[in-house]
Order: sequence, then C-alpha cells, then structure tokens
Amino acid sequence: MVDKIDDGLTMEPRRGAQAIRRAMAVLRILAAGREEGLPLAEVVQATGLTRPTVHRIVHALIEEGIVERNSKTGRYAIGGQVLELALARPSRAPLLAAADGILQQVSERVGDTLFLTVRTGNDTLCVDRRIGSFPIQVLSIEVGARRPLGVSSAGIAILAAMPAPEARKIVTANEARLPAYRIDVSTVLAQIADARRRGYNLRDVGLIQGTKSLSTWIKSADHRPVAAITLSAVRTRLGPRREAEVAEVLLEASRAIERAIRSAI
Repeated sequence: MVDKIDDGLTMEPRRGAQAIRRAMAVLRILAAGREEGLPLAEVVQATGLTRPTVHRIVHALIEEGIVERNSKTGRYAIGGQVLELALARPSRAPLLAAADGILQQVSERVGDTLFLTVRTGNDTLCVDRRIGSFPIQVLSIEVGARRPLGVSSAGIAILAAMPAPEARKIVTANEARLPAYRIDVSTVLAQIADARRRGYNLRDVGLIQGTKSLSTWIKSADHRPVAAITLSAVRTRLGPRREAEVAEVLLEASRAIERAIRSAI
C-alpha cells in the first residue's frame, strides 16, 4: 500500500481558484455600487467573507487598477482598468444583437417601458431599456443596474426557468444580500414557484409604488435561462385582460429572441 503524499501541487491550484472566485465575488458586489461605490462593510456583508479577506482582495485589485477608492467618501468602486479591458471585445453579445430589433417592435406595440436583463453569476444586469409611447413611463432602473438574482421581476423569471434545486441554491447563496432589498429567502422562493406555475412572472407591486411589472425568461441555445424581458407600467395599465395580452406579446418576443440566438450559432 502506497501512502499518498500531499506535495502541495494539488492544493496550490485549489487555493488559486478560490482566490479568483473570491475576487470575482467582490467585483460583482462592487459593480452593484456603480459610480458611487460601496463601503467595505457592505462588501463584507454581501460576500460573506471576513473583513481582512475582503480588505486584502480589494487592495490587491486597487494595485492592478481594477478597483478604485474614493479618498473623500472611502467607498470602493470598479476601476478604469476594467473599461480598458472591455475594449478588447467591442462587438455586441449574440443576445443583444438578437434582441435589438425585437425589443423595438415590442416597444412600439405595447407602449410601456421595456427592460432587457441578463444573468451574470448570481446577479442580474440591466443591459437595455426601451421607453414606450404612453404618456406615463415607469423608469424604475437604468441600464447597468445590477441586483442579486431574486430581487427584481426579471430575476424571479430567470430563476423560475431553472430546475428548482438550482434556483434554491442561488437564492440561498444570495441570502445575506436580500435584506437590503427588504425581501427574504422564503418570499423569493414563493414568487419563483408562482412564476413557474404561471409561465411568466407578474409582480403586483413594482419597484415604484403604484406600478406593476411582467417578465418572461429567455433561454440560450443550450436551454439555460440567460435573460428576461420585463414590461413595467402603472397599475391601471396592467389589469387582468391586458396582463394576458402583454404576457402573450412578451412570450412571443422571448421565443423569437431564442430562435435568433440559435440561428446565429
């Protein structure tokens, strides 16, 4: 019988992978802070990492230009080096290219604000917004807004399109971040179950008081949910009859985008 000797060669890659995952978790949280950035305490709470670990990661990223610290506020934000790296891939993602014309058609048809939101890790990211022709528009979020999966109507729709165990795992991973949005795990899981039964997500109370939103999920060529289309409107615009009509329009749009993605491969 030969004893297995740990020479450190197998452990080192594991430590390296763990360090990268932790750094990415910190970056995703900081991305949610956008231009204003976030205090270190919020990053610690959101990631579940210890304060010394987050401090060490953040300052290593500062040295690389990936993160910046505002000397006046003490907040941390994504650094300019990230923008420079992004220039290496200027072309639009297949999803954005596939959705562009379809979103325009739907916007003209329904008249209310549309949002295209994608999944990125355990977060959602708004990547497009179309303002409709109706005199009252609900501009609840801006392009670039990032939230934990399960917080927004789009996030619930994306989670509802996943197998239940996978969705639960993501919501549990985001548990520490949910209280900041006045929501908890049990509420999110109940909303996911409702959306799964309905075939789309309906949020009776939107991010802005007096509004409602409806979201349908979009799947990639490998049938994994990667995005969602959301319509937000004042409550009077989404009564039961129009809700059914809008749901049908958004479901058709989602399927059209999925077909366009597959044809582009």
